[in-house]
Amino acid sequence: MKTFFITGATSGIGKACAELFAAQGHRLILCGRRKGVLEQIQQSLNTETYTLLFDVRNSEEVEIAIQSLPTEFKNIDVLINNAGNAHGLEPISDGNVADWDAMMDGNVKGLLYVSRKIIPAMKAQGSGHIVNISSVAARQTYANGVVYCASKKAVDVISEGMRLELTEFGIKVTNIQPGAVETEFSEVRFKGDKDRAATVYAGYEALKPEDIADAIAYCVNAPARVAVSDMTIYPSAQSEPRTIYRK
Repeated sequence: MKTFFITGATSGIGKACAELFAAQGHRLILCGRRKGVLEQIQQSLNTETYTLLFDVRNSEEVEIAIQSLPTEFKNIDVLINNAGNAHGLEPISDGNVADWDAMMDGNVKGLLYVSRKIIPAMKAQGSGHIVNISSVAARQTYANGVVYCASKKAVDVISEGMRLELTEFGIKVTNIQPGAVETEFSEVRFKGDKDRAATVYAGYEALKPEDIADAIAYCVNAPARVAVSDMTIYPSAQSEPRTIYRK
């Protein structure tokens, strides 16, 4: 049994990971900003689970939350840096500074804040696995999503840097680049406009959060000799970040 620390566990890929790894009998630390949802997920899982309520964008909240973990949850084997967001779809000239801050603070700084608090213990125990959720947006920048693409490119760079710094300590680092996954992602990006969000997934079968959870499960359950550094996952209808073939 391993102990998993999952950020952004209240929906989408994070929730799918929680359900899959609970089914595999692992111990979970579920993190998010929605207390009621965290509690509902905790109650639905048949495994030992602890919840932490904090915003990854707030370094003080991150530090206090992680320090509050009970002794039996302090030795973390797998960190899944899943929390993140996309806001807006405008050119830089019309961009909303608050949206930029939310993406950079959540996708980049939040990942760093959480990792900084967990890595020392992994180094001390001489083992661990960090999974960072990037995006195919890191592979090819698209117009009107420049800041989001930049934030995910940063995740790629951070993952590479972590690998350089941590391999000697027995810590694996995996960078996952999902293509179009049908989650709350587009609804958040379009400020709750469900109709507009639905058009993102119209005319083809997008990936499901469970597909990404399955891929992560392979990476973290692989033999000790196997280290998956990077994985790009598209739905079968998507050929590159900007091209989706719709019926």
